[in-house]
Amino acid sequence: MLTPSDLIHLPFPHDLTEGGIAHVVRSLPKLTQFTGDLTFEHLRRRVAGAAVELAFRRHLSKQDVPYEVRGAAPFSEPDRYDVLLGGHRCEIHSYLIRDRAQIVEMRRNPDILLRAPALVPSDYHAGEGYHKDDLYLFAFAAGLTASSLEELRRAAESGQPTHFLHVMPAAWSRPQSWAPLGPLALKSESDEAITVELGGQGEGRDFLSHTVNVPPGTRVLVEAPFFALTSIHIPKLIEGRLGIHCPRRREMHLVHWNEWGNLWIYGMEIVLAGYVSRRDFQRHSSHVQAGARVFQYRQTPEKHLALPVTDLTALGGLLTQVREWESARSAIPQPPSPQGMVNSPACPKTFET
Repeated sequence: MLTPSDLIHLPFPHDLTEGGIAHVVRSLPKLTQFTGDLTFEHLRRRVAGAAVELAFRRHLSKQDVPYEVRGAAPFSEPDRYDVLLGGHRCEIHSYLIRDRAQIVEMRRNPDILLRAPALVPSDYHAGEGYHKDDLYLFAFAAGLTASSLEELRRAAESGQPTHFLHVMPAAWSRPQSWAPLGPLALKSESDEAITVELGGQGEGRDFLSHTVNVPPGTRVLVEAPFFALTSIHIPKLIEGRLGIHCPRRREMHLVHWNEWGNLWIYGMEIVLAGYVSRRDFQRHSSHVQAGARVFQYRQTPEKHLALPVTDLTALGGLLTQVREWESARSAIPQPPSPQGMVNSPACPKTFET
């Protein structure tokens, strides 16, 4: 059973937000394919989730805990990678806490996190491609967001960073025929020059990014070989419209000021709570219906399975066990095989959870 001293508190610096945004932007082609329409709230939660995973790996490195990184199990998330500890796949389920009062309370009184539910979407848990000994890790990311005009004004006045993104419609991000879109043409109604970054895919469906400076009222050609365009990024909000023209589609797509979303998370703290095996989670979890009010959500967006955070196992003990197991394994001599190859050491593939 967890106690407040078992919670691992990590910093949430700007570079984690930057890494989370970069991951989400690169994942957009797959996200739009499998998820459909994406809200900015959904994208911000994904940014926070990626930031937590980066923070977790950083913590493992600082603690000298050996780990591997492999592609996620479900095919629906081909751009996600999981950490393996001692042969166990670790899936991190993190929650963005952005209510200021909640953040103040969870930092003043960590006990409140122990009373929260450790949530896993029911459909996700029922998916294929998993093993009963996979581990669920749970974390909370405390960070503010700025999406309303008043919040954005305060962020600008205090010199806080912003990252405005516009997600292109399906006709641009998932075109029916795979052919070059360009040369594309950009034009802005802003009174000042703006830096525009386009994100999408090239002919081989690899991620492609191109940045261009767009002066006021000037048509700028983009020769980059985009076959699909998934997003447009500008560093700050503009009052006028931004237009992008595709000659092959014979279409001008206009982005109005209210169609930009600020993905920046103003991080304050990341808390790694604890873990449980997938098998034990299945045995002891209970159902939470969609629309229920819990610590993480005013209304849960879908059906979940839940286990009290206090019933999780402390993560610190797991990391110590992995470090000792890997140290013992590396100390075992590895005689050469008859073919001159090195055999694997005679040790268990996994440790007890």
